[in-house]
Amino acid sequence: MRNLFFSFLFLLFSFPAIASSILIPMDAEGQKNHLKAYGITYWVLSKQQKVQWLLNYRGGSFLLPDGEAIRKECQIRGVSFEILSDGQTQSILDKISSPSQNQDAVILEKAPKIAVYSPKGNAPWDDAVTMVLTYAEIPYNTVYDEEVLGDKLALYDWLHLHHEDFTGQYGKFYGAYRAAPWYIEQKEEAEALASKLGFNKVSDEKSAVAQKIRKYVIGGGFMFAMCSATDSFDIALASEGVDICEPMFDGDPSDANYQAKLDFTNTFAFTDFTLERSPLKYEFSSIDMTTKRGNVQKEQDYFSLMDFSAKWDAVPTMLCQNHTALVKGFMGQTTAFSRDEVKPTVLVLGENKINGEARYIHGIKGKGFFTFYGGHDPEDYQHRVGDPKTELELHPNSPGYRLILNNVLFPAARKKKQKT
Repeated sequence: MRNLFFSFLFLLFSFPAIASSILIPMDAEGQKNHLKAYGITYWVLSKQQKVQWLLNYRGGSFLLPDGEAIRKECQIRGVSFEILSDGQTQSILDKISSPSQNQDAVILEKAPKIAVYSPKGNAPWDDAVTMVLTYAEIPYNTVYDEEVLGDKLALYDWLHLHHEDFTGQYGKFYGAYRAAPWYIEQKEEAEALASKLGFNKVSDEKSAVAQKIRKYVIGGGFMFAMCSATDSFDIALASEGVDICEPMFDGDPSDANYQAKLDFTNTFAFTDFTLERSPLKYEFSSIDMTTKRGNVQKEQDYFSLMDFSAKWDAVPTMLCQNHTALVKGFMGQTTAFSRDEVKPTVLVLGENKINGEARYIHGIKGKGFFTFYGGHDPEDYQHRVGDPKTELELHPNSPGYRLILNNVLFPAARKKKQKT
């Protein structure tokens, strides 16, 4: 009995040392698969368990509740993790909460429902976001014009737009690809869909879609856009009710002096931009920096992430979490945004100061949020039509792809009032 009593006391006083949390480190040294780590975090949230996002602590680590199922899932997916005792966990949280540390712990509460705006026939590798969601094992649904116009966006917390054209100019591919079978086929499909939905022209139908997405964000939705979806979306908002399309796109002439009729108060991110009138140029407007970058070499093409106060500006801090502050640049139809044409109310999260480029921007619209990210694929420097897909198994620690996944988890956070 005496031995049993002392064994009981030993177990009793040893209890605080029993692991109570799992730390998913997100620094360069501690994590072997950053992208799948986001998938683990999403998976835990989907099981109705809360997660703490430790902003600016070891690259934006995640603190999960301990459990055998979570440990096993980390092992299966190849995600590095550390087991913490109650004391170790509290020590980390105490350090983070100190006023002297530019760190904070944000509670993630619910796995966001994700929609990707994409034509039904698009291959998943046409879109960096669908690629990384698939690789990270984060579920999503595909929506397109019928769902948007049918008010189905209300079912989702987060909407992604990628290599899209909301102006009705078929991606401005006319100059190089107007005789290509795929271009002719896609134009015919777009016209048939517009007619089915009750519109005479694709440009009118796309304008209506842009307006629906605008209302979704204003009502509290989260929108993330990349590549040409960024500037073409704002152009569609600014040109509502104005014909900016030449006859080869919509069968009738554009409005005279349409540039002067643009309404920049309707846009999300950009202002005072000039539209590209020539249908032969693979460009929408002066917003994009692709042809204005000079002789930028791939080896020197980087952009830096901004540093925000974690305790006062949790939102931009979340969106910039990474294991490096310097991210490799990459091109797209819209590569980067002219710094001078970004509205002063919009936060620049990542920029190339030498070129005057904003690469990664964020803003508030009504009750919702939007993030625009320039470029097509963070690990395919100059993606071209017909190029093979990126194999993310070769880039499990991609800083550029991490920025996408920061946005995926952002709607799960318990919101704090933004001070900036």
